[in-house]
Amino acid sequence: MPNVQPKVQLKHLTKIFGKHQKAALKMVAENKSKNEIFEKTGSTVGVYDINLEVEPGEIFVIMGLSGSGKSTLIRLLNRLIEPTSGEIFIDGQNITHLNKKEMLEIRRKKMSMVFQNFALFPHRTLLENTEYGLEVQGVPAAERRERAEKALDNAQLLSYKDQYPSQLSGGMQQRVGLARALTNDPDILLMDEAFSALDPLVRREMQDELLDLQANVKKTIIFITHDLNEALRLGDRIAIMKDGQIQQIGTGEEILTDPANDYVHNFVEDVDRSKVLVAENIMVPGFTVNVDNDGPTVALHRMSEEEVSGLVAVGRDRKFVGYITSDAAVKARREKLALKDVVAEMPVVKPDTLIADIMPIIYDAHTPVAVVNDDQRLRGIIIRGAVIEALADVEGDDNNE
Repeated sequence: MPNVQPKVQLKHLTKIFGKHQKAALKMVAENKSKNEIFEKTGSTVGVYDINLEVEPGEIFVIMGLSGSGKSTLIRLLNRLIEPTSGEIFIDGQNITHLNKKEMLEIRRKKMSMVFQNFALFPHRTLLENTEYGLEVQGVPAAERRERAEKALDNAQLLSYKDQYPSQLSGGMQQRVGLARALTNDPDILLMDEAFSALDPLVRREMQDELLDLQANVKKTIIFITHDLNEALRLGDRIAIMKDGQIQQIGTGEEILTDPANDYVHNFVEDVDRSKVLVAENIMVPGFTVNVDNDGPTVALHRMSEEEVSGLVAVGRDRKFVGYITSDAAVKARREKLALKDVVAEMPVVKPDTLIADIMPIIYDAHTPVAVVNDDQRLRGIIIRGAVIEALADVEGDDNNE
């Protein structure tokens, strides 16, 4: 499979605020703290030596506490802040030294930004707010209205198009901000603490909406947050920052189970793993029987060989059908029934189902839980002990640190 060109690539990107940049850079190289550098030079380290790649269609989350440099980094991407050194590539094009007119074109057509405070014009209707970016570009009125209405429809806000921002809840206002950013059909969506001003329930709803939206539009999204749970919920990969430097880049699973240093370990140690680990992390291969080809004698033989009391029933196409117990197979053989006639129901989850959501399902189940893809093909099974063991292992690892 050929290598896919990164959508965004940063090489040694650095930003120092202040006059004594060379002295500050030297102190950074000597591992001096951000506070020490400021006291000695009067300069502030925004970000230092950032190297990362963001793949097309990825939700890449950059997270860290206040002062970590995450918001500076996202503004360097579209050069709202100019870098001290380093390079920025979009689709392989080096945009580091483009002039203002060229950068304006990049911002208008390649990337859009969604802010924490919604940034809506109070005197404009939702439709007029959503049209604004196209209006600035000089897009004809009929076309921009059509595109804005489509974006509002995707955000389930079309019926509110003639209302004003003050008439909407915070969550709805943020959905308008998201719709406006998508109206230009940008390749890249930059989201700076976009949901942090919302109350927890609305924030969770907006996270769901973003994931649903991403499933349809498949944009490249760079999302800034200080909330680890939000990062773990949204991010295909996560970069954790401290004092302007990246401490680790990885999937949520990698960061939780193999933190790069003490800072990352301390950062993630209080996360509820049941709300992060998913079905595919703990599933095991399931012993199966093909109900289109196999009969009850074959099923009973396989149960004996594998020392199990049941098998997952699949069809000739390997699609999930249900569960065959040993009692059901004995009945089928005695009464000369096909295996299809004695298939029992079996709980089903998707590979990305959280363990927290699996626990109540498996607690009440009389069989293992099947893990299936969207096309109903069996991926594996989950047994009750695996759920308990996965959580216990993580707790044990934490206690042994």
